[in-house]
Amino acid sequence: MDHSSPTDKSPHKDKPPRQSSTQQGTPRQNMGISAYAWLKQDIICGVYQPGEKLLMSRLKERYALGISPLREALSQLVSEHLVVAISQRGYRVAPMSIEELADIYDARSQLEAMLVQLAIERGDDTWEAEILAKAHTLAKVAEVHGADEMLDIWDRRHQAFHSALVAGCGSRQLLIARESLFDQAARYRHLWLCQTVFSDRALAAKRQEHADLVDAILARDAKRAGDLTRDHIMTPVPIITDLMHARGLV
Repeated sequence: MDHSSPTDKSPHKDKPPRQSSTQQGTPRQNMGISAYAWLKQDIICGVYQPGEKLLMSRLKERYALGISPLREALSQLVSEHLVVAISQRGYRVAPMSIEELADIYDARSQLEAMLVQLAIERGDDTWEAEILAKAHTLAKVAEVHGADEMLDIWDRRHQAFHSALVAGCGSRQLLIARESLFDQAARYRHLWLCQTVFSDRALAAKRQEHADLVDAILARDAKRAGDLTRDHIMTPVPIITDLMHARGLV
């Protein structure tokens, strides 16, 4: 099994250039959305390294898109703190730091714990059933074969499971804040994900943490569920810290 992550590959050479939206038959108004999604994913996966200058000529070639949709995408990514705009000098990938890692994950763990506790207070039987369904689906990822498929499917099902846990909170604004923090954590989280998803031991530990969390939620034990949630969210921080040092990201 290949244990390499996208950050181990040579920048800009792991994928062929994108087809243009016109070639794909995509309406022109969707070009900005496509540029944003592609560029964001490449930044998260380490195709572009922290601090790297995002040359418009290179972006145009890679994604086969014009300047307007690319500028729109870059502006959106600036607002999400994944890209930094430099006056009169273009754009760079936002730097990464141990301090930012700790701050983002602390904020995520506190907010997630609060949302789980609110969901326990407000959630109904349908909410509980959805949690059990998503937990079951996540557990079946062990049946998936192949590194790339494992990484993609486990990540999507893991996100769906955690989204189900907080869905009963009843607050759209708090869920939007949660999504913003998740986006800010994405690059750090990807380092952890590539390290974890290929480790049977790490996955077994995560499965136990998930099972304990579900048990506490179904028992409507808000304090225990909140404590478990905070611990669960913070678990990757030491691993990510070591990986950042090992890869020269700090």
